[in-house]
Amino acid sequence: MNSETTTSTQTGTESLMTNRRIQSAMTLVLILLGAFLFASTINALKEYRYIGGGIAPSNAITVSGEGEVFAIPDVAEFTFSILEEGATVAEVQAAASEKADAAITALKESGVEEKDIRTLSFNIHPKYEWQPVVCVRFPCERTQVQVGFTLEQSVRVKVRDIDAAGDKLALVTEAGVQSVSSISFTIADEDGLKAEARKLAIDEAQAKAERLARDLGVSLVRVVGFSEDHYWPMYGMRAQTEAIGLGAADMAVPSPVLPVGENRVTSNVHITYEIR
Repeated sequence: MNSETTTSTQTGTESLMTNRRIQSAMTLVLILLGAFLFASTINALKEYRYIGGGIAPSNAITVSGEGEVFAIPDVAEFTFSILEEGATVAEVQAAASEKADAAITALKESGVEEKDIRTLSFNIHPKYEWQPVVCVRFPCERTQVQVGFTLEQSVRVKVRDIDAAGDKLALVTEAGVQSVSSISFTIADEDGLKAEARKLAIDEAQAKAERLARDLGVSLVRVVGFSEDHYWPMYGMRAQTEAIGLGAADMAVPSPVLPVGENRVTSNVHITYEIR
């Protein structure tokens, strides 16, 4: 075999290998392109199933509906506050702790669980007073001096036996608590009431959409938009009692009468339908 034949053979072999590499690269590109197109198609199909997915249709109608549910509250909540003043931090902390411990112990012994007693705030501030001076010229210069400390503690209590809410209020005032306020009445199963009101609102909106479609001579295709608003006015009575200066720790405090009234949950929905 001469040198020309050898060179020709090597050239042919290299050309064949180059062609194979090109074919392999093109095959890989086609596979990747096919996988990309497949994934894009799947995502497009998924988006089509979502409410409001894809491009908003040009032909659409929007209707609204309202659902209303009434229920008697079954949970009461109130806040009691302790305010103490003293010369030192230790003094005000000791006085406040004594009253707080007495109130919390009484609540627990009456059946209130520890998880339903929560501290909202605990603050200690320096107390200042303006020192009187003899003013011989104007303007008078006055000096502010620290005379002690003020402690404020607020505790939130949830009473799951709503009929006993008045008794719990009496317990904390008997323990020497100065202030009981922010009485409110709620529903334990709020989510259930919201779902019930939402279902009524959706039913009303769907009925409106069907009537409107008949009047317009069109057909409803699918839901392409949805939004909801909740309105929860409290009809339960809110009360406030003050025990400051009443000698609550030395006298029996009668249980207050607390009418709970009725709560209402309202759901407003807005639904957009594609039409044809």
